[in-house]
Amino acid sequence: MSATAVPASVSPNPAAQRRMALVIAGATVISAAAQILMKIGMNHFSPNLPALVTNLPLIAGYALYGLFTLLMVLALKEGELSLLYPIISLSYVWVTALSYFIFHDTMRPLKLVGIAAIMAGVALLGRGDRR
Repeated sequence: MSATAVPASVSPNPAAQRRMALVIAGATVISAAAQILMKIGMNHFSPNLPALVTNLPLIAGYALYGLFTLLMVLALKEGELSLLYPIISLSYVWVTALSYFIFHDTMRPLKLVGIAAIMAGVALLGRGDRR
């Protein structure tokens, strides 16, 4: 007897697909917040155990990143990987915007073009399945 691998099925339900895309889009905001908190935590990093375990921004950042990962796994259960995974690139948009306001990072024209390209790409992917 030979066992054949059966590919995991993805819900063909369009409402479920949209719902999972929204979950991932929201999760990108959580991911961006996690990255900002990790950056803040690393600005106060000290290489000793007591300082590390009391570094609340760093710990909160990792906790939020864990939540992001959990949301991603749950969304992948019902959604299409080829649609959901590119949506994660929205976290670049949020991180860039938050870095500008929080850390006063520079915003050059090419960064803005890149952000526009990411957003346009995600919008095109979202419309790709519509007929």
